[in-house]
Amino acid sequence: MFTGIVEEIGEVLSWRHDSTATLRIAARVGLDGTRLGDSIAVEGACLTVTALGPDWFEVGLAPETLRRTNLAERQPGDGVNLERATPAGGRMGGHYVQGHVDATSQIVELRPDGSSLLVQFAIPPGLERYIVEKGFVAVDGVSLTVTNASAGRFGVALIEYTQAAVTLPRKPVGATVNLEVDVLAKYVERLLEARFGGEHGR
Repeated sequence: MFTGIVEEIGEVLSWRHDSTATLRIAARVGLDGTRLGDSIAVEGACLTVTALGPDWFEVGLAPETLRRTNLAERQPGDGVNLERATPAGGRMGGHYVQGHVDATSQIVELRPDGSSLLVQFAIPPGLERYIVEKGFVAVDGVSLTVTNASAGRFGVALIEYTQAAVTLPRKPVGATVNLEVDVLAKYVERLLEARFGGEHGR
């Protein structure tokens, strides 16, 4: 489990493709206390640490992960959001984030608003009902509040601190991002389906 509070922007060092796709990432904060087999969210995707060095770690990416996320697009030198799994009893600074990316989306607008940056995204088909104004969404692993939601798109506002701490402001219009909607909404939907029938709320 994660909270969507990015601890560090790591740097992609290399890709290796043999029996599996392996990504090597430079990090500092993300390595503190990290051991083989631990989970780290990379751009919002929960991945298992398979190798460790003094200032880097490696993760393996299954074909499903490559299909479901934007990680296949990352190149050496790119920054990636990193967050270690939240320890039991740790502070919940954002919202419940599983690191299970639901779909990718695209940035459709970037617009300054005073010191903030307003970002608009396309809503992938099937996720509209989970994205509501003032609700939570994780974008590239960042816990963000939805500022507006309309047909086919939604927006968030990044304060100055967040702009400096995450990768999103470095991406241009048209760039692909990872989305994870609020898992609590999905559980509520499943419970309502069980009680009222499969078409409830659709």
